[in-house]
Amino acid sequence: MSVVLITGGGQGIGRGIALRLAADGHDIALVDVNEAGIGSVVDEVRGLGGKATAFVADVSDREQVFAAVDHAQEAFGGFDVMINNAGIAQVAPIDDVRPDELERIWSVNVNGVLWGIQAAAARFTANGTRGKIINASSIAGHDGFPMLGVYSATKFAVRALTQAAAKEYAAQGITVNAYCPGVVGTDMWVTIDKRFAELTGAAEGETYEKFVGGIALGRAQTPEDVAAFVSYLAGPDSNYMTGQAVLIDGGLVFR
Repeated sequence: MSVVLITGGGQGIGRGIALRLAADGHDIALVDVNEAGIGSVVDEVRGLGGKATAFVADVSDREQVFAAVDHAQEAFGGFDVMINNAGIAQVAPIDDVRPDELERIWSVNVNGVLWGIQAAAARFTANGTRGKIINASSIAGHDGFPMLGVYSATKFAVRALTQAAAKEYAAQGITVNAYCPGVVGTDMWVTIDKRFAELTGAAEGETYEKFVGGIALGRAQTPEDVAAFVSYLAGPDSNYMTGQAVLIDGGLVFR
């Protein structure tokens, strides 16, 4: 099977993707700023009988992202799939956004994806192989949400990078796609909900339940729901698909 690198792999959706792809038979390279988190997921993958390695890196730093890809190559003797999953959220009215906050979320959610695209494409080229690049966008990359304006902007930007990269690398046989989750029951959504409570006076949990109430399938999303779709993107059945940013949200945003 393939060698897969997952950024933000120490928790939440990244962890879910790692466990699913390990079960699919892929070798897993995990990247995160949280050493304890990725160490725990490495143990879980190995407990499933899979192969895994960890590399501590900040995706906003281009050199660290390239080093992470080199580590995956050296650990497993190849490199096939890059999953640019790492991201952070910001809940704030547009009027309140300040330069340092903007720089931080942009550096992780957009720059981190760009560096991941570059590093993966460079490695595929050096290896003389085709490869897959898979980026994390969001329902907020299709609709701009109030109090999530800057976060939405970063996820729209990921869609743009996905489309542009798909066109640029198609001649090399490299595909580039994105997945767009909705309301996932992870620590990120706990943070988002608490911040909405601070800003709007809503009770904790109220904003989360409001969003979940709008999902056509009637329940919150799990990391496993997202991972199932990423499994398709990482596998051979998606070989003829590129430049797409697909909603996987249970029916919340429709396009």
